[in-house]
Amino acid sequence: MRRLRISAISYLNTAPLMWDFEHGNIGSKFEISYTLPSDCARSLEAGAADIGIIPAAAYAQIPGLHVLPGVAIASRRAVRSILLVSKVPVEEIRSVALDTSSMTSVALAKVLFEKWLGGGRVFSAMEPDIEKMLAQHDAALVIGDPALQIDRSRYHTLDLAEEWIRHTGKPFVFAFWAICGQALQEADSALDLPAIFQQSRDHGLRPESLDAIAREWAPRLHIGEAGVRSYLTENIHYQLDAGCLDGLQLFYRYAAEIGALPSAPQICFLEAAKAALV
Repeated sequence: MRRLRISAISYLNTAPLMWDFEHGNIGSKFEISYTLPSDCARSLEAGAADIGIIPAAAYAQIPGLHVLPGVAIASRRAVRSILLVSKVPVEEIRSVALDTSSMTSVALAKVLFEKWLGGGRVFSAMEPDIEKMLAQHDAALVIGDPALQIDRSRYHTLDLAEEWIRHTGKPFVFAFWAICGQALQEADSALDLPAIFQQSRDHGLRPESLDAIAREWAPRLHIGEAGVRSYLTENIHYQLDAGCLDGLQLFYRYAAEIGALPSAPQICFLEAAKAALV
């Protein structure tokens, strides 16, 4: 049996999820690399990784993936790290630069405009440099740590999770752990993958762990330790629960209706996939 390759995201919001892999013995049982959300999905698709914290949109685009249950990067309120940043009020926006780091947030932005904010906008993919994006477009979609660092007093801003929840009443799921089908046949059968990833999340959300994460990340992002803790405990929801699954299915339906994503397959969780192999 070989060690499974994990592709993780190099953003603050994944720090609690990776706690045991970075601070415990379990990390030695895997090969771990860090990248951007969109590249994480591409690594799974290319076979360069076995498990990834994939953007929710990738599940509709990459066949043969199985979802590890219980763990997500989601939001039940404003998320702070998925922002539409604009020079003009939203109704005056005509062109939007889309962060190439993202897949799910790009589809979400298109759904929000088409369903509720008014269609007919021009979208262009760009590297996440807010000054360059806004030099060429009315608005820019910025995700992750760069969004947390935006001076929102300088711009009109729209928190996309907050906007989704306002219109649908449902949480929004940005990412979750998924494993390639082939990896199931090559993994150590003694590894309880759902338990490993859920326990790492739980340990990362302990108060002492959050304090350590805040001390490490606050100087990087210049948002203060209190800002880091509030983001991880108030803005990010780390459970892939029934409400999140309802919101996820609605997002898939809306994104397919407007052509932002192909139709998503029924969500196949890891337990069901392993049972089928027995």
